[in-house]
Amino acid sequence: MSNRFDTEDLLNCYRRGVFPMADSRHDMRLFLMDPDLRGVLPLDGFHIPRRLRRTVRQDRFRVTINTAFNRVIEACAEPHPTRPATWINDTILNLYSALHREGYAHSIECWSQTDELVGGLYGVSTGAAFFGESMFSRATDASKVALVHLVARLKAGNYKLLDAQFHNAHLEQFGLEEIPREAFRQQLWSALRSEGDFYSLGSKGAVTGATALQWITQIS
Repeated sequence: MSNRFDTEDLLNCYRRGVFPMADSRHDMRLFLMDPDLRGVLPLDGFHIPRRLRRTVRQDRFRVTINTAFNRVIEACAEPHPTRPATWINDTILNLYSALHREGYAHSIECWSQTDELVGGLYGVSTGAAFFGESMFSRATDASKVALVHLVARLKAGNYKLLDAQFHNAHLEQFGLEEIPREAFRQQLWSALRSEGDFYSLGSKGAVTGATALQWITQIS
């Protein structure tokens, strides 16, 4: 990929249905992924396990929006016992940080009662499509709570598509679907004809867990 690859190129990749990755944390090169099968989380069929529903309703974490984007992506890039290698290199860190400053990349953060960053996720928004990139958790269920708040925000903002990129056993509990490339592109092109409002539920602090659950369970 060209060294001149910038945020405009990155957005155009998403609009075409492809996305960049790196071979490793220390390899600065990027390559484009276009999977035969695409993982998608259905916004109208998003399933929340009963125990997680209780955790969300209890507001065990303070949830914020876009207040620590760089810290979230850096945490996602850290090695983990279940994921010793990472595809997030410095090129990706810099590109997505720039995309965040331009208003297209967003993060959701979960904080402990002592104000420690214990979980979160980040992704890219264009049109009425949101592309989930990565998540991390340093406390039980923290990343899952962030995902629930993301889905509530997307539903409230009239989004049409939540791309999870690949099949992931961790996401099966939420109703993850695998669809062929062409079916994904049809959904993507339909979503790009609309404009989602990521800030429909506010621009900094998140809604309560109970409100998030209401948005997810209401019939569209």
